[in-house]
Amino acid sequence: MQAVEVKSFLEAQLENVQVEVEGEGCNFQLNVISDELAALSPVKRQQQIYAHLNPWIVDGSIHAVTMKFFSSAAWAERT
Repeated sequence: MQAVEVKSFLEAQLENVQVEVEGEGCNFQLNVISDELAALSPVKRQQQIYAHLNPWIVDGSIHAVTMKFFSSAAWAERT
């Protein structure tokens, strides 16, 4: 699995979300930029992402995922 596949998939599934993905194979690091998700609790944020990635996790295509969440303003300050 490639990072671009994960990015494209998540951005298609989640509205108003930008995803920057690093990694390859079955290990990925996600930077998720979304004002809506950033406003949720950490557990709720992760649940939103895992709900979409779960089929790939179950079949072994994805083994490990780490996530960081940013509001649009916080992301703009980083770059």
